[in-house]
Amino acid sequence: MQVRSTVRLNMPRIQQLTGAAVKALELTAEALHTEVVQAQVFPFDTGNLQNESTFVDYRDSGNGKVTLVSSAPYARRLYYHPEYHFQTKENPNARGEWYEDWLPGGSKADFVPKAFRQFYKKVGGV
Repeated sequence: MQVRSTVRLNMPRIQQLTGAAVKALELTAEALHTEVVQAQVFPFDTGNLQNESTFVDYRDSGNGKVTLVSSAPYARRLYYHPEYHFQTKENPNARGEWYEDWLPGGSKADFVPKAFRQFYKKVGGV
């Protein structure tokens, strides 16, 4: 008994879905940035760290990587020292380690996978 099979790849659709994954990744990063800002967890004095110095870097999105960057020189010091007493006038939940809720094991750890899934379905037409 002989068996033959032929596999035909729909390359235009595969390319479309690959592009949709990249776009969904970028949209997910923007949604995470918005979510963190709306949660009011950034330390806030003048608003520079939250509003002007934190952005999404898309340079490597084609390779499946986007980065949420805080470019202010003091951001690292504030992030890794949660023992500081942050003022809470503008952002009542201000603290160090402000991304911890969205990291694995955090209370909002499912936000990113859910957001990516929704964006991928929408952009990819799945």
